Amino acid sequence: MSEILTYLGKDEEYEVYELFFGPNHPGMSGNFSYILTVDGHTIKKVSPDPGLLHRGFEKLVERRLWLQNIALIPRICVPEPDINEMVYSTAIEKLCHIDVPLRASYIRTIVLEMARLSAFLFGFGGIGGTTGLYTASYWSISDRDYLLDLFEWLTGARVYHMYILPGGVRRDLPNGWTEKLKETIDYLQKRLNEYDRLIYNNPLVIKRLKGLGKIEKELAIEYGITGPNLKATGVKYDIRKMVPYAAYDKIDFDIPSQNEGDGLARAIQRREEFQLSLDIIRKALKDIPDGPVRANMPNPLKFKVPKGEVYVKIESARGEHAYYIVSDGGDKPYRMAVRGGSYTAGLILAQKVLVGCRIEDVALWMATMDICPPDFDR
Repeated sequence: MSEILTYLGKDEEYEVYELFFGPNHPGMSGNFSYILTVDGHTIKKVSPDPGLLHRGFEKLVERRLWLQNIALIPRICVPEPDINEMVYSTAIEKLCHIDVPLRASYIRTIVLEMARLSAFLFGFGGIGGTTGLYTASYWSISDRDYLLDLFEWLTGARVYHMYILPGGVRRDLPNGWTEKLKETIDYLQKRLNEYDRLIYNNPLVIKRLKGLGKIEKELAIEYGITGPNLKATGVKYDIRKMVPYAAYDKIDFDIPSQNEGDGLARAIQRREEFQLSLDIIRKALKDIPDGPVRANMPNPLKFKVPKGEVYVKIESARGEHAYYIVSDGGDKPYRMAVRGGSYTAGLILAQKVLVGCRIEDVALWMATMDICPPDFDR
């Protein structure tokens, strides 16, 4: 069973039960659960129950050569794996003082925005599924496949790509690939109008999301909320603008934001950022220069990183995704810690915001917060 009641005893007036929500519940975003103390349908207490997904990535990378880890780290965030390749490669480049060719920086930007679109499509489906609009789930998974086709053509793999490497990218764009990407972007642009009619202009969705899990700007900052969830409260903080990486400093774009901080604002914010990703890809394809796609690198089996430490962050679909890496000058990382965008939202903020909500709001709150358990249960 996905929902199990545990009898806790009696208080002064009521019998008290714990409701086990997840990990098999269809509204749970992965192998993770909340233990809810409920009074009728109203939530009185939330206890996050992580650990079911833990795979020990932070310790595994310390047992592998620097470049061997490129095949391991994408699994830290399955819906948007390329962000791990980017932060890891950038950390090595900073420690080794490696200059990435400009063409490779543009290709990295395109790949990261494609991964972002793919993650947002999952989010569209999550909102649709938790409001009973299963058509949205079918559409979004189907549309995501067009992006996976392009990833497969570019990298040889549909989900875990191992394409962004220290010094640049693994190979240049194949012939005809950019034309197909432009066609896909144009297709997704048209589909966005359909998603608006199905989800974002739907009175049922608006009624369910309006006021759901409202987060004030000050609370979001206090709890370290980042990404679309922070921008939905009115804070225009985006690492692509504040601390540019890849080719983002060479592409002109504005960051959208909302003010209400509730479930509807978070959903609309992700819809607006989907449009932004489409625009960034178009501009990157228009301005991408010719040239090499990777700096000269030493033998991977002999590669060593100078002693030092670095913290690298990028803007993922869920917010700040970062690695803290320590090198002792050897052929393997000495220490690594991951900061996932869902960490504070899924583990800490849930214990505050979900109190007073109803049982049926839990899955929808997770969908609008776009919580991904691998971000914190790594």
